[in-house]
Amino acid sequence: MGASSRQNVYFAHLPGRILLTHILRVTESILIEKLREQDRAAQKWLYDRYSPLMFSVCRRYLRSMEDAEEALVSGFYKVFSQIEHFAGAGSFEGWIRRIMVNESLMMLRKKQPLVFPGEESAFPDRADGFSVDAELSAREILDLLDQLPPGYRTVFNLYVLEGFKHQEIADMLGISINTSKSQLILAKDKLRTLLKAKGY
Repeated sequence: MGASSRQNVYFAHLPGRILLTHILRVTESILIEKLREQDRAAQKWLYDRYSPLMFSVCRRYLRSMEDAEEALVSGFYKVFSQIEHFAGAGSFEGWIRRIMVNESLMMLRKKQPLVFPGEESAFPDRADGFSVDAELSAREILDLLDQLPPGYRTVFNLYVLEGFKHQEIADMLGISINTSKSQLILAKDKLRTLLKAKGY
Protein backbone atom coordinates (compact mmCIF):
# COMPACT_ATOMS: atom_id res chain seq x y z
CA MET A 1 0.00 0.00 0.00
CA GLY A 2 1.39 3.42 -0.98
CA ALA A 3 1.82 6.34 1.38
CA SER A 4 -1.29 8.11 -0.01
CA SER A 5 -3.42 5.01 0.49
CA ARG A 6 -2.21 4.56 4.06
CA GLN A 7 -2.98 8.20 4.76
CA ASN A 8 -6.53 7.85 3.36
CA VAL A 9 -7.18 4.64 5.30
CA TYR A 10 -5.94 6.29 8.49
CA PHE A 11 -8.59 9.02 8.34
CA ALA A 12 -11.25 7.28 6.24
CA HIS A 13 -13.57 6.29 9.11
CA LEU A 14 -13.80 9.80 10.59
CA PRO A 15 -17.47 10.90 10.48
CA GLY A 16 -17.62 13.42 7.63
CA ARG A 17 -15.66 16.66 7.50
CA ILE A 18 -14.96 17.63 11.09
CA LEU A 19 -14.66 21.35 11.65
CA LEU A 20 -12.58 21.84 14.77
CA THR A 21 -13.55 25.41 15.45
CA HIS A 22 -13.22 24.83 19.18
CA ILE A 23 -9.60 23.70 18.71
CA LEU A 24 -8.88 26.70 16.50
CA ARG A 25 -9.92 28.94 19.37
CA VAL A 26 -8.11 27.24 22.20
CA THR A 27 -4.50 27.28 23.18
CA GLU A 28 -1.79 24.98 21.88
CA SER A 29 -1.58 23.31 25.28
CA ILE A 30 -5.19 22.12 24.99
CA LEU A 31 -4.52 20.84 21.47
CA ILE A 32 -1.52 18.89 22.79
CA GLU A 33 -3.69 17.53 25.61
CA LYS A 34 -6.21 16.31 23.01
CA LEU A 35 -3.39 14.71 21.03
CA ARG A 36 -2.13 12.94 24.15
CA GLU A 37 -5.62 11.50 24.53
CA GLN A 38 -5.23 10.17 20.95
CA ASP A 39 -8.22 12.28 19.91
CA ARG A 40 -8.68 11.47 16.21
CA ALA A 41 -10.27 14.81 15.36
CA ALA A 42 -7.32 16.66 16.90
CA GLN A 43 -4.91 14.44 14.98
CA LYS A 44 -6.72 15.18 11.72
CA TRP A 45 -6.70 18.91 12.43
CA LEU A 46 -2.95 18.83 13.13
CA TYR A 47 -2.29 16.84 9.95
CA ASP A 48 -4.38 19.19 7.81
CA ARG A 49 -2.72 22.22 9.39
CA TYR A 50 0.91 21.15 9.09
CA SER A 51 1.17 18.56 6.31
CA PRO A 52 1.75 21.05 3.44
CA LEU A 53 4.61 22.74 5.31
CA MET A 54 6.12 19.48 6.53
CA PHE A 55 5.87 17.91 3.08
CA SER A 56 7.98 20.77 1.74
CA VAL A 57 10.55 20.04 4.47
CA CYS A 58 10.70 16.35 3.48
CA ARG A 59 10.83 17.19 -0.20
CA ARG A 60 13.95 19.33 0.23
CA TYR A 61 15.86 16.24 1.37
CA LEU A 62 14.23 13.68 -0.92
CA ARG A 63 14.06 14.06 -4.70
CA SER A 64 11.23 11.53 -5.08
CA MET A 65 7.74 12.80 -4.32
CA GLU A 66 6.76 9.29 -3.21
CA ASP A 67 9.71 9.07 -0.79
CA ALA A 68 8.88 12.53 0.61
CA GLU A 69 5.25 11.51 1.12
CA GLU A 70 6.30 8.29 2.85
CA ALA A 71 8.60 10.25 5.17
CA LEU A 72 5.74 12.66 5.88
CA VAL A 73 3.29 9.90 6.83
CA SER A 74 5.92 8.12 8.95
CA GLY A 75 6.73 11.42 10.60
CA PHE A 76 3.13 12.14 11.55
CA TYR A 77 2.76 8.60 12.88
CA LYS A 78 5.68 9.35 15.21
CA VAL A 79 4.21 12.71 16.17
CA PHE A 80 0.96 11.03 17.20
CA SER A 81 2.55 8.00 18.87
CA GLN A 82 5.33 9.91 20.65
CA ILE A 83 3.40 13.03 21.66
CA GLU A 84 4.15 12.22 25.33
CA HIS A 85 7.82 12.98 24.55
CA PHE A 86 7.04 16.63 23.82
CA ALA A 87 7.93 18.27 27.10
CA GLY A 88 6.66 21.73 26.20
CA ALA A 89 10.12 23.27 25.96
CA GLY A 90 10.50 25.16 22.72
CA SER A 91 8.19 25.33 19.74
CA PHE A 92 5.71 22.52 19.10
CA GLU A 93 6.02 23.17 15.38
CA GLY A 94 9.80 22.96 15.74
CA TRP A 95 9.44 19.58 17.47
CA ILE A 96 7.29 18.30 14.61
CA ARG A 97 9.78 19.67 12.09
CA ARG A 98 12.69 17.90 13.80
CA ILE A 99 10.82 14.60 13.52
CA MET A 100 10.21 15.22 9.81
CA VAL A 101 13.89 16.00 9.23
CA ASN A 102 14.92 12.81 11.02
CA GLU A 103 12.44 10.73 9.02
CA SER A 104 13.74 12.27 5.79
CA LEU A 105 17.33 11.47 6.74
CA MET A 106 16.35 7.88 7.56
CA MET A 107 14.63 7.56 4.19
CA LEU A 108 17.65 9.07 2.45
CA ARG A 109 20.00 6.55 4.08
CA LYS A 110 17.65 3.70 3.21
CA LYS A 111 17.60 4.65 -0.46
CA GLN A 112 21.33 5.27 -0.86
CA PRO A 113 24.39 5.71 1.34
CA LEU A 114 25.22 9.37 1.81
CA VAL A 115 28.46 10.28 0.06
CA PHE A 116 30.31 13.48 0.91
CA PRO A 117 32.56 14.54 -2.00
CA GLY A 118 35.67 16.36 -0.86
CA GLU A 119 35.01 15.44 2.77
CA GLU A 120 38.71 15.29 3.59
CA SER A 121 39.38 18.72 2.11
CA ALA A 122 40.25 21.57 4.45
CA PHE A 123 38.50 24.89 3.92
CA PRO A 124 39.15 28.05 5.90
CA ASP A 125 36.20 29.49 7.81
CA ARG A 126 34.88 32.48 5.93
CA ALA A 127 31.93 34.82 6.02
CA ASP A 128 30.76 34.64 2.43
CA GLY A 129 27.43 36.48 2.69
CA PHE A 130 25.73 33.74 0.69
CA SER A 131 21.95 33.78 0.58
CA VAL A 132 19.30 32.30 -1.67
CA ASP A 133 17.89 35.16 -3.73
CA ALA A 134 14.53 36.28 -2.39
CA GLU A 135 13.27 36.69 -5.96
CA LEU A 136 13.52 32.96 -6.57
CA SER A 137 10.27 31.05 -6.18
CA ALA A 138 10.00 28.07 -3.86
CA ARG A 139 9.83 25.87 -6.96
CA GLU A 140 13.05 27.32 -8.35
CA ILE A 141 14.85 26.88 -5.03
CA LEU A 142 13.72 23.25 -4.87
CA ASP A 143 14.92 22.69 -8.45
CA LEU A 144 18.33 24.09 -7.50
CA LEU A 145 18.58 21.88 -4.42
CA ASP A 146 17.67 18.85 -6.54
CA GLN A 147 20.77 19.51 -8.66
CA LEU A 148 23.10 19.22 -5.67
CA PRO A 149 24.71 15.90 -4.72
CA PRO A 150 22.91 14.34 -1.72
CA GLY A 151 25.74 15.15 0.69
CA TYR A 152 25.83 18.82 -0.32
CA ARG A 153 22.06 19.12 -0.28
CA THR A 154 21.65 17.47 3.11
CA VAL A 155 24.22 19.62 4.90
CA PHE A 156 22.98 22.80 3.18
CA ASN A 157 19.41 22.06 4.27
CA LEU A 158 20.39 21.29 7.84
CA TYR A 159 22.65 24.32 8.26
CA VAL A 160 21.05 27.07 6.17
CA LEU A 161 17.37 26.15 6.18
CA GLU A 162 16.97 24.30 9.52
CA GLY A 163 19.51 26.29 11.53
CA PHE A 164 21.53 23.40 12.96
CA LYS A 165 25.14 23.97 14.02
CA HIS A 166 28.01 22.02 12.47
CA GLN A 167 28.45 19.95 15.66
CA GLU A 168 24.77 18.97 15.56
CA ILE A 169 24.98 18.10 11.86
CA ALA A 170 28.10 16.03 12.46
CA ASP A 171 26.31 14.09 15.20
CA MET A 172 23.18 13.57 13.09
CA LEU A 173 25.05 12.33 10.02
CA GLY A 174 27.96 10.56 11.70
CA ILE A 175 30.56 12.80 10.07
CA SER A 176 33.25 15.17 11.33
CA ILE A 177 32.67 18.87 11.89
CA ASN A 178 35.20 19.63 9.14
CA THR A 179 33.24 17.44 6.72
CA SER A 180 30.06 19.34 7.56
CA LYS A 181 31.84 22.65 6.96
CA SER A 182 33.38 21.48 3.68
CA GLN A 183 30.06 20.17 2.36
CA LEU A 184 28.41 23.51 3.14
CA ILE A 185 31.12 25.47 1.32
CA LEU A 186 31.00 23.14 -1.69
CA ALA A 187 27.19 23.32 -1.74
CA LYS A 188 27.27 27.13 -1.74
CA ASP A 189 29.88 27.16 -4.51
CA LYS A 190 27.73 24.81 -6.60
CA LEU A 191 24.62 26.91 -5.99
CA ARG A 192 26.48 30.06 -7.02
CA THR A 193 27.39 28.38 -10.29
CA LEU A 194 23.79 27.29 -10.87
CA LEU A 195 22.44 30.76 -9.99
CA LYS A 196 24.93 32.41 -12.34
CA ALA A 197 23.79 30.12 -15.15
CA LYS A 198 20.23 31.31 -14.50
CA GLY A 199 21.30 34.94 -14.72
CA TYR A 200 21.18 35.78 -10.99
